[in-house]
Amino acid sequence: MLRLWKWYQKSLAVHPVKTQVISSGLIWGFGDIAAQSVTHLTAPNHHHQLSDEDNKFRINWKRVATTSMFGFAFVGPVGHFWYEGLDRIIRFRMHMQPKSLRFVATKVALDGIIFGPLDLLVFFTYMGFSTGKSAAQVKEDVKRDFLPAFILEGGVWPAVQVVNFRFVPVSYQLLYVNFFCLLDSCLLSWIEQQQDASWKQWISSFLNTREQEVKDDE
Repeated sequence: MLRLWKWYQKSLAVHPVKTQVISSGLIWGFGDIAAQSVTHLTAPNHHHQLSDEDNKFRINWKRVATTSMFGFAFVGPVGHFWYEGLDRIIRFRMHMQPKSLRFVATKVALDGIIFGPLDLLVFFTYMGFSTGKSAAQVKEDVKRDFLPAFILEGGVWPAVQVVNFRFVPVSYQLLYVNFFCLLDSCLLSWIEQQQDASWKQWISSFLNTREQEVKDDE
């Protein structure tokens, strides 16, 4: 394990973008295998409706490849330049002291406002189109899944990113985030599997009510 870590450090120093892209793709692939396991175990009534042979867990390697491609094509390159660029802007243009409370809080806020929603939007859109859905179907799925995922992740990712921006060197921040994405991909898979669950409908209804109240006040 130590030799692997030293090899990763050397690769990151020599080929930073390429290393981030490859590691992101591999980690997201492993994450999808875990997500498929979660989906299989939590699928409603699947134990009662299927025979033992049909109920046996089988990895969908096509989906693993599709999810890995999201890591390769989006998370790796975009994440690399996002964390590098965010650090430079806050450190040199906004002139904040590295690792200070204001420095970390600003990074967490910008990451949650800009990169977090973008990552979710691209993920749900990409996964929808990759399964052959039409633009209209993808739009409905995004409307159904985006806000619940954003709200649930909003309770976890700020704490994850506080540790990231305070203690992790910039060059390793994407790797740190990708390992948490192993868990996050399970959550996103579970959210997608829930489809029109009652808790999703409650969130949508609550937000629509609040939006209507604001319009009425105006």
